[in-house]
Amino acid sequence: MIEDVSPQYVWAELEKNDQAVLVDVRTMAEWQLVGVPDLASLGQRLVLVSWQDLDGTPNARFAEDLEQVGVRKDAPVYFICRSGVRSLSAAQVARQAGYRTVYNVADGFEGPLDIHGHRGSTAGWKASALPWRQN
Repeated sequence: MIEDVSPQYVWAELEKNDQAVLVDVRTMAEWQLVGVPDLASLGQRLVLVSWQDLDGTPNARFAEDLEQVGVRKDAPVYFICRSGVRSLSAAQVARQAGYRTVYNVADGFEGPLDIHGHRGSTAGWKASALPWRQN
């Protein structure tokens, strides 16, 4: 079972452990248009590896892509997406590929829809007032 952890917990872990890694599994369009977590003040880099291919199917090379960008199998790895659904699937595949310590960021980057049908205000990375940026 993959443990869900809060965005605040992830921030604290990234702050104290320079081996910890945050992997954003959303699409390039989401990274560019919606924004990404900003880890610059922690001296950490955000890893961007899409969970899905352009046609919406799971990225069959996901585990290989993680290795290719330097995510170590013995590092604590936190997976984030928009709401926590895709990142959970990505964390499960990573664990099956031999990544030992994997977590899912609960509510993801934007969280669930609010009463007005918008994301980013009720839960998730953005609603937690953690640093983020748009390109």
